[in-house]
Amino acid sequence: MSISSEERKRVIMEQLKQQGQVKVPELSITFAVSEETVRRDLLILEKEGLAKRVYGGAVLMKPTSFEPPYLQRQKVKSEEKERIGRLAAELIESGDTIAIDVGTTTLELAKAIAGRERLTILTNSLAVAYHLMESLNSGRFSGKIFVVGGELNPEQQSMSGTLGERVISQFRVDKAFISIGGISLNRGISDYDLNETGMSRRMVEAAYQTIVLADESKLDKEAFVEIVPLRKIHTIVSDVAPPKEWLQMLRSNHIQWIEAK
Repeated sequence: MSISSEERKRVIMEQLKQQGQVKVPELSITFAVSEETVRRDLLILEKEGLAKRVYGGAVLMKPTSFEPPYLQRQKVKSEEKERIGRLAAELIESGDTIAIDVGTTTLELAKAIAGRERLTILTNSLAVAYHLMESLNSGRFSGKIFVVGGELNPEQQSMSGTLGERVISQFRVDKAFISIGGISLNRGISDYDLNETGMSRRMVEAAYQTIVLADESKLDKEAFVEIVPLRKIHTIVSDVAPPKEWLQMLRSNHIQWIEAK
């Protein structure tokens, strides 16, 4: 019996991490699907930056310090990010003080905030701030928005640096919503940009509760700079169920996993 595309991709990634490469004919036999189906799976993994296709198969993509521009990332897994953002917005209650960092998934969270009163929101994302301003002006929610300044990164539409970190360290918030480049059992949550990672870390330190937004492509992936270990996280919102090998860690660290179906 064949298995779903997401399950196939997960198995392929496990083999890539163990062996460094996979072959199309062997995967076709393993999954009982056509070689063309396997090639489509590998193409998706390549688009997600997890694998590189080579003749007859694929090899594991090495970690990189480079992250595609913000507008380019918005087109990747857009439906999954929208589901995650909508579900994460349901975790916000009237009267909350929250921090929202830079990311295409946290942007979907910002778009989904509605029906709440007296919110206080901190963000270093220009895109998030813009959509929050539009929602505030149209009466979708009420409250205040604080844009944390610093050095402007036009490609990522962000503000970051030591100035912004000092500002965030003066606040205490109920919830921090963090978008990431990768999440793994070994390194916790990580991202690509050194300055933005520093801002995310300060938001986690300032929050009573940290909520990580991570689509399936971020799981078992390690980006350039570590933000915090998994024990510092309270909730993970993803578009898929947690990998079976993660269940013990989630239980032992009392981390809630919410699947945005």
